[in-house]
Amino acid sequence: MSRRCCVTGRGPLVGNRVSHANNRTKRRQLPNLQRKRLWIPEEGRWIRVRVSTRALRTMTKNGVAATLRSAGVLR
Repeated sequence: MSRRCCVTGRGPLVGNRVSHANNRTKRRQLPNLQRKRLWIPEEGRWIRVRVSTRALRTMTKNGVAATLRSAGVLR
């Protein structure tokens, strides 16, 4: 399973870890993904999604069903 948010599409970023001696090695910054079980009141069912915490805040603001529909997760 890829580390990608199903709503926002956020994925890992690549950057450098810089030591005190200015040595640079590659590192990955992973998104803060959470597995959530969300209730969709319009459909009367639960749905399991893997979303970032930013997407959860958006769902709180705009509504779960509306956000998932605009992302293409729901029909």
